[in-house]
Amino acid sequence: MRSKSSSRSSAEPIYATPRSSNRRTRGVQVGRVARTLGQPFMEWQQQVADVAGELLPDGSPAFRETITTLMRQQGKTTLVLSHKVERCTLRPTSQRVAYTAQTGMDARKKVLDDEVPILQNSKLWPLVRRVARAQGSEGVIWRNGSRIDVLASSASAGHGRIIDLGVIDEAFDDIDDRREQALLPAMITRPDAQLLVVSTMGTDASVYLNRKVEAGRAAALEGRTSGIAYFEWAIPEDEDIDDPAVWWRFMPAMGVTISEAAVAHARTTMSDGEFRRAFGNQRTRSAERVIPEASWRAVCRPQARPEDPLTLAVEVSPDRDWAAIVACGPGVDGVPVLELVDYRPSVGWVHARAAQLRADHHGRVVVEKGSPAAALQIAGVEELSTADAVRASGALFDAVIDATVLVRSDARMDAALAAATKQPAGEAWRFGRKAGRDAAPIVAASLALWGLRQPAAVAPVPGYYAGYDDEVEEL
Repeated sequence: MRSKSSSRSSAEPIYATPRSSNRRTRGVQVGRVARTLGQPFMEWQQQVADVAGELLPDGSPAFRETITTLMRQQGKTTLVLSHKVERCTLRPTSQRVAYTAQTGMDARKKVLDDEVPILQNSKLWPLVRRVARAQGSEGVIWRNGSRIDVLASSASAGHGRIIDLGVIDEAFDDIDDRREQALLPAMITRPDAQLLVVSTMGTDASVYLNRKVEAGRAAALEGRTSGIAYFEWAIPEDEDIDDPAVWWRFMPAMGVTISEAAVAHARTTMSDGEFRRAFGNQRTRSAERVIPEASWRAVCRPQARPEDPLTLAVEVSPDRDWAAIVACGPGVDGVPVLELVDYRPSVGWVHARAAQLRADHHGRVVVEKGSPAAALQIAGVEELSTADAVRASGALFDAVIDATVLVRSDARMDAALAAATKQPAGEAWRFGRKAGRDAAPIVAASLALWGLRQPAAVAPVPGYYAGYDDEVEEL
């Protein structure tokens, strides 16, 4: 192993939107804010701020959106905080800033536990009127009327708001566009509104970030000077990930916020895939998936369809932002078939939809006792024990590996499986419920398959709510 003699990295991005030197930029002010916060910018941070802050002749931002992806512990917090504070303190009118992270809890911790202490220890603290800590209204309120608000990670979080700057932090954890859907409509009437997307690279389950990366790379390669600005610092896959000299060449904060010794320690303790993602900023794939991708693809069929009577399983994400209904029934050849029938934000729609499906398909509805879905108290639902839910996870795994089940092809199911984790349960494991990585469709699939194979514990309740207007495509 060889080390770099310099005590500081000067890594260049592998993709970058070029700076238009003939334009004014607010990047200078953002950099000044960083210094006032006691967090002076590194070269990479100033580079991003200068391009993101470029102004057109009429004073509007040249780039409505800036996407930045790089390794962990490189200084993303300082970059984002400086942009937010510049908005709130150096604009002629009060500004509304919305910050989101993987979950509402993650966003709350970042703002209250990480950013507020930085403000308190800086010369900018007298400009803050108060810090709101009540759950659901967390944020920083400035004396000039500007605000930094914490938003939940649901698609409806921005409803009724006007937003000047939206931040999507740690986008790698998103398997859909829900956070962007919350922010963009709230920014549409603001001529100088901007969206910042900041993240370390994700996996094949990172549907939202992967789409952003492809769009950003294309914009950078084409040399676009408006619309989307894109920056990516990463270790190319053909470089030696174990060579410290490579770390120095590609990690922009090496020697500043992170040391060679710390990266070397991480290399010895982390799995190869997670190290490459976290400290190489490389997208990782299916080697660490709960069910191998090849086995999953082998049982997916676009025309597969379960026949009546159906067993319907309901599952709700831990943050209750999304709910899924999966059906399982015999296929034309007798092999059980799984289908994701419905997957929507919030949970208010579940009761009527489950009742309607049960009545139309002579079915039964199952949930796991004590799960987020059980709190819905769906009429006539059958509750499976936690022990059964653990067995259900193993049974779905075995059925996919042995090709004794079919799955109606659905990209949402694919993403949920890629997001699923193995949660230890005694000497066994189950599909994990992890906030911010919604595996609800896969958990529901395991319960539906298990329920199909078990005798009914509670007689199904026929009928559904009177007056229900079915706006969803029939199963």
